[in-house]
Amino acid sequence: MARKAQSAGHPATIDHPEDRRDHARRARVEVEFGEQAVLGALFGEFDANLVLIENRLGVYIAARGNKVVIEGAQDDVARARQVLTRLHEKLLTGQEMDSGAIEAMIAMSNEPTLEGIITGDAKAPPIMIRTRRKTIVPRSAMQAEYMRMLASRDVIFALGPAGTGKTYVAVAQAVSQLITGSVQRLILSRPAVEAGEKLGFLPGDMKEKVDPYLRPLYDALFDCMPPEQVERRLANGEIEIAPIAFMRGRTLADSFIILDEAQNTTREQMKMFLTRFGQNSRMVVCGDPKQVDIPGGDRMSGLADAVERLEGVDGIGVTRFTSADVVRHPIVGRIVEAYEGKPED
Repeated sequence: MARKAQSAGHPATIDHPEDRRDHARRARVEVEFGEQAVLGALFGEFDANLVLIENRLGVYIAARGNKVVIEGAQDDVARARQVLTRLHEKLLTGQEMDSGAIEAMIAMSNEPTLEGIITGDAKAPPIMIRTRRKTIVPRSAMQAEYMRMLASRDVIFALGPAGTGKTYVAVAQAVSQLITGSVQRLILSRPAVEAGEKLGFLPGDMKEKVDPYLRPLYDALFDCMPPEQVERRLANGEIEIAPIAFMRGRTLADSFIILDEAQNTTREQMKMFLTRFGQNSRMVVCGDPKQVDIPGGDRMSGLADAVERLEGVDGIGVTRFTSADVVRHPIVGRIVEAYEGKPED
């Protein structure tokens, strides 16, 4: 069904020489999809997904049956065609489709490595993480590099703003290795900085006191595993979620260990945590160096100190995300950019 073109994406009227030169660079392509069962999910309700692609890439897309016609500047048409084709392939493999996946695919369509990242080739398999509930594929070129590190390095530092998938992807990789038997335990930790000295005044036992600060880790787990499996593995100790203080004095072997909000550790805490590393383990340290909440204000973040000391050491990888890698709603990236560009009072 053809739709009326949006003003942002409709070809311009040719009135003067500059428009004629622009017209010469315009293109029109037709894409036919062989499997029609997934076209409803591909196009979206009332063609909402097509409208999103139109608005982001400045093209005009008309859907007619199992075909779409794309018009616009040559490069933009090529990107739109690539986005639609890759999204169609994802749907055929049972992967989920939402606006975030579309936004990520649009962003990655500008990367020359998109073909290899999504589909792989004879030498390199596709980059993806399979869990009980979903298959995660990279939503930015930096996420693709991060996934490669998670599969190959012993200790990984993931730095960057909220919304870049630092912790979520790490939890997904940890769950994948746990369910395949590559590791025996999954250990998730955070510093309970906000609680400070006030934990004793909160109601409940220690678990009830610290659980609110660990909730983002629970949320990521429940997104990757059925709730009953998470609860069972928590009960039998295969999954452990605890504040960083609970790690002291332990050696964590055969484990996938994740430290979230690591910018809020002190240097002493970070050294203690990193030296818990044991045989057949993998450790991921996530944090945003620009969001330090350590009481006192003048204490150096353990995350910044550790990266400065350890970057370049064999077996240790560092991934730096920026606002361009935000994979939540596009406005999150714009918020991050606004705050990064304006000095705090």
